[in-house]
Amino acid sequence: MAEELTGWLASSARFRAFAEAHRDKIRKKLRTAADPEARRDVRAEPHAAHLLLADPRIELAFEAYGSAKGGPDFTVTFRGERTFNLEVTRVRRAPDAASYGGPLLAKLRQLPPSVPNAVLVAIDGQSAEALDFAAATRTLRARADGKDETFFASRGFQGTRGFYERYLRLGAVLVWCEGAAGDARASLWTNRSARIALPERAARACLVCLRAG
Repeated sequence: MAEELTGWLASSARFRAFAEAHRDKIRKKLRTAADPEARRDVRAEPHAAHLLLADPRIELAFEAYGSAKGGPDFTVTFRGERTFNLEVTRVRRAPDAASYGGPLLAKLRQLPPSVPNAVLVAIDGQSAEALDFAAATRTLRARADGKDETFFASRGFQGTRGFYERYLRLGAVLVWCEGAAGDARASLWTNRSARIALPERAARACLVCLRAG
């Protein structure tokens, strides 16, 4: 990753300033990544930051809630819009709707209340559309509607009620496929049930950045 990071730093003064401000956090994450796949997981965060900061209207704070609290990775400020949180995760293979519950549920637990939240999911493959997020959420909601208390309790929620409390904090999901080209590099799913919607202009700007990278 050293050569790649050097390229990002050289190509973007805004990313260079971001990396300098948060270098200790970035270095710690890289040092504690135990294997190549773990390093690729870590890589997704600075890579996403590099792409998003290409838009001068976007400002990023890194782990503003503190790493010990398990809050979202980024707090995003888009000029003229409400600030929102963005949690970044990488899925090591593109799952089907039935198997995606685990990664999504883990991230729902990190979304704070009273603020817009989004999750950015990085996947491998040829298209962001390979992950049908609408189908994935329908599968989870069907379990909740069916009162599958054991399923949600075993994943750290206080049953189906706890799941819905967290699910309603999720404003949107950006799926990002680095290996794709053009519009296939990223897609946007919006949770119409969210208590606080993600600012639409900000979400679209993030989508454009991810597709352009």
